[in-house]
Amino acid sequence: MKKIEGGINAAKGFWANGIAAGIKKRKKDLALVVSQKSCTFAGSFTTNLVKAAPVLWDQMLVKESDSVVALVVNSGNANACTGKRGIEDTRLMAEITAQAISPLGYPARKEQVLVCSTGVIGVPLPMETVEKGILWCTENLRDDIEAGSDAAQAICTTDTFSKEIAVEVEIGETMVRIGGMAKGSGMIHPNMATMLSFITTDAQIGKATLQSLLKESVVDSYNMISVDGDTSTNDTVLVLANGMSDCPFIDEQSPYFETFKEAFMFVHTHLAKAIVRDGEGAGKFIEVTVEGAKDKATAQNLARSVVSSNLVKAAFFGSDANWGRILCAMGYSGSEFDPDAVNLSFSSAKGTIDVVKDGQPIAFDETKAKTILLEKEVSVYAEVGSGTGTGTAWGCDLSYEYVRINGDYRS
Repeated sequence: MKKIEGGINAAKGFWANGIAAGIKKRKKDLALVVSQKSCTFAGSFTTNLVKAAPVLWDQMLVKESDSVVALVVNSGNANACTGKRGIEDTRLMAEITAQAISPLGYPARKEQVLVCSTGVIGVPLPMETVEKGILWCTENLRDDIEAGSDAAQAICTTDTFSKEIAVEVEIGETMVRIGGMAKGSGMIHPNMATMLSFITTDAQIGKATLQSLLKESVVDSYNMISVDGDTSTNDTVLVLANGMSDCPFIDEQSPYFETFKEAFMFVHTHLAKAIVRDGEGAGKFIEVTVEGAKDKATAQNLARSVVSSNLVKAAFFGSDANWGRILCAMGYSGSEFDPDAVNLSFSSAKGTIDVVKDGQPIAFDETKAKTILLEKEVSVYAEVGSGTGTGTAWGCDLSYEYVRINGDYRS
C-alpha cells in the first residue's frame, strides 16, 4: 500500500465538484460526487436519537437499495429538526441530482442518490439556492485532483482545513485505489461526531462485505475520537465501490481480503485523526493508548474516557502534568481495572516521563514534564494490568478559542 495524491475522486471512474452555491455567506457549500458505473455501498450513522432528514434518507437507501450512482452534500445547513419539510427537501435534493446527471451519461433514480447535510440545526434548507447549486455543480464535474479538493472544501463548516486521503494497493495483479474526504471540527465524540466521511474505491466488493468492513473500521477509527463530548444529529460515513479497477472480487474468503482491509482501515483512521487535529480551537493532538486490559473493548473504553474528559483536555491546554485527572477519567469509564496496577507516562518529541508506577505517584521533574507537554502532539501511555486488551483513542485540548467559536456559531 502507498499513499497517492488525490481524495474522493482518486479511484477510477469517480468525478466530483464543489462550489459556492450561496447557502453560506461565503466559501464553498455544495459538493457532488458521481460514479461512471453504479456502486455497491455501505453506511454508518449517528447514534443520536434525533436524526437529520438526510440521515434517515441514507439509512433507508442502505437498507432497501442495491446500488447508488451519486452523492450530494451541502454545508451551512444541517437540515435537522426541520420536520416534514426537511424530509421532502432531502428527497428533492436526490431527485434534482438524479435528473441533472442522467443526461450526462450517469442514468440514476432518486433512490440511487445519497444525500448529506451539515451546518446549523433547525433552519429549513433554501431549496431554490440548493437546486441552482446542484445544476451548476453538475456542469463542471471532473476527475482531476483539483475537483476532488473543491468537493472536500465544500463540505466543511468550522473546519480550518479540508481533509483528504488516497491510497493505492495491489489486489492480485491489479492496482486498486481507495480515496476519501471528511469534515469535522466540533461536536466530536465517540460513536462518531458532527462529522461526515466519504470513501470511494474502484475495487470489486459486495455490499454485505463492504458493510461489514465499514462497521469494523468505524469502531477503531471514528468511534475513538473526541473533541468536545457532543454527538451530532448528522454523523454519517458512506463508502461507494464501483468495481472499475476490474480487480479480483473481494469477500471474506478472498486471499486479498486482509490486504484491502488494511488499506481501507488506514484511510478511515487517517481521516479520523485529521478531524481531531482540526478540533475547534485545538492546539494539541492527544493520543491515549491503554494496554493490559482484560480485552480490547475495555481498553478502548478506558482510552475514550480519557480523551473525552474536559478536565483532562484543559490540563493539556495548560501543559499541566495533572495525571490524577487521567486516572479519574478511567475510574468513571464504567470499565473495570485495578488502580493499584496502573503505570502511566507522558511522551512527545521532547521525550518521555513516567508519573505513576503500580498505582503510586512517582516523584518527577515538573520542568521536564512541562517541556514534554508543551509540544503540539502528546501521547499518554497507560498500562492497567497483564491482560491482552489494547486500545487507542485520539483527542485534543480544550481552549478559550473553542468557546469563542461556538458562542457565535449561528452569526
